[in-house]
Amino acid sequence: MNTPASVIDRSWHPLVNGHAPEWASGWGEDRFGVFAEFTVGEVTQCLRWIPPGRFTMGSPEDEPGRDEFEGPQHEVTLARGFWLFDTPCTQALWQAVMGDNPSEFKSPDRPVEQVSWDDAQTFLLRINERVPGLDLILPSEAQWEYACRAGAVPPADLDAVAWYNQNSGQTTHPVGRKQPNAWGLYDMLGNVWEWCADHWHGNYDGAPEDGSTWLEHSVDAGEYHVIRGGSWNYPARYVRPAYRDRDHPGGRNFIVLGFRCARVHS
Repeated sequence: MNTPASVIDRSWHPLVNGHAPEWASGWGEDRFGVFAEFTVGEVTQCLRWIPPGRFTMGSPEDEPGRDEFEGPQHEVTLARGFWLFDTPCTQALWQAVMGDNPSEFKSPDRPVEQVSWDDAQTFLLRINERVPGLDLILPSEAQWEYACRAGAVPPADLDAVAWYNQNSGQTTHPVGRKQPNAWGLYDMLGNVWEWCADHWHGNYDGAPEDGSTWLEHSVDAGEYHVIRGGSWNYPARYVRPAYRDRDHPGGRNFIVLGFRCARVHS
């Protein structure tokens, strides 16, 4: 479970200045916490503030459906909070930034898919040029799992929070239609796999303990990068907070690969 940090660095808290970040077109606070929005063209995207804290990353050896690369479990402490898209990147936002739409299941409010890790990097470059000060990146694998867990045990009712092979009808769905987690994040599980910044490693031996991106290459994994969350056509065992997989950074042949963006400064 996630544990809030006992001492929060207030200089990194979004409310410390009492006004919206320079890149924000709107902001507020609700039962899930603080949120901010930015706008590109006619498309507005919400980000949620994820507070600093610590959590146990990975799965215990007796967790049903577990694979060995989900361990060993280890404590991770995130000293600073960060912003995270409340949904996967939509086709509408992708089109507003990139001018095209690679998705098979086309609809502005569905997650963009058939996006490679390299494609996501191009998107990040372009959107950061469009919105000065936004400085979006892909989340680290630890940030992703911390945000997915949101201080709670895995959801008891997967159907309530995720689109996966038993309820998706073999297609993606508009974002934000299932229940959010405790931090107001939608579709962290299911719908589309989400790219993380990290290189793939076959287990957590040597993983950063501060939640940062694992930049070192794994000798036996080559250039592969981490994907998280499962998708619309994967069974329940893959749609768990601890489950992790990988793909080549140029891979875009699957209609399951999407992403959401993070911002590591307040």
